Amino acid sequence: MQTITITKPDDFHLHLRDGAALESVVNHTAAQFARAIIMPNLKPPVVTTELALEYRDRILASVNKQYDFEPLMTLYLTDNTSAEEIKTAAESKLIKALKYYPAGATTNSDQGVTDFKKTYAALEAMMKHGMPLLVHGEVTNDDVDIFDREAVFIDKVLTPLAKDFPELKIVLEHITTKAGVDFVLSAKENIAATITPQHILLNRNDLFKGGLRPHNYCLPILKAEQDRKAVQQAAISGNAKFFLGTDSAPHERKNKETGCGCAGIFSAHIGIEIYAEAFDETGAIDKLEAFASHYGADFYGLPRNADQITLIKEELSIPETIAFGDSVLVPFRTGETCAWQLKK
Repeated sequence: MQTITITKPDDFHLHLRDGAALESVVNHTAAQFARAIIMPNLKPPVVTTELALEYRDRILASVNKQYDFEPLMTLYLTDNTSAEEIKTAAESKLIKALKYYPAGATTNSDQGVTDFKKTYAALEAMMKHGMPLLVHGEVTNDDVDIFDREAVFIDKVLTPLAKDFPELKIVLEHITTKAGVDFVLSAKENIAATITPQHILLNRNDLFKGGLRPHNYCLPILKAEQDRKAVQQAAISGNAKFFLGTDSAPHERKNKETGCGCAGIFSAHIGIEIYAEAFDETGAIDKLEAFASHYGADFYGLPRNADQITLIKEELSIPETIAFGDSVLVPFRTGETCAWQLKK
């Protein structure tokens, strides 16, 4: 197959930053995706409906007028998020979910949840109003190996949480392990997962090929090959519980190539193309449309997009760097090629 036309896709996990950085990256996504779930881990974090709507306005002001792009806003769940704020968010119709970060788990997560019990009033309200909980599924205990954090989180935190809130919609974001896949498959229909391109394509060896590879460093960290294969199979399975979420996360080059580098991979420049390559390599290109364009919208209760895009099986060169504010970032697959590209 040399071309494929699919329903215009959505990205159900995206970091855009703010200010000049936002202006630099948002149109990479808007060129390919109709909608995107926007992560709220700014500084300061987006913790109220008012802040989220102001951020939404800044995003829309940064989108090139040639694109029809809708940011789907989220709130940052904290120990102090109130049931009243959940009600306000739901009534706005523009806030689509709340994001849970364990305190200190990843970039700008310092104000995350310290104890899930402190959020139970908010979670009750979310269940009542049909607001999904988007979960960064890792524990942050120093005594837990970084490669085991997702599995321990599922066992110690997520399983009891799902039992306490049986009707709460939960998305286990950017799953990285066989344990994550198995949990989602065994759970009820109100539990789903997003899958990133890096966790389909890379394993933890890709962090160290020929030396340390800071631009392959993300959180949750890349896992073993058996985990990568499990995530890959989930993505191409045709199971509606699994859908696209790039977790594209831009950082300045200097903040990646440093003594204590930031976690995050920027993939928005080849957002849909890299998934097409990954699905095509496994003989599952026919499963791409549902994964990228249908399942996420259905889970969130959104209408499927009416527009279409066409992808061409033609080599696309990936630049060494991309402009990022007054600096640059290093994109996913820098200096390499992608086997597919979006037809302009």
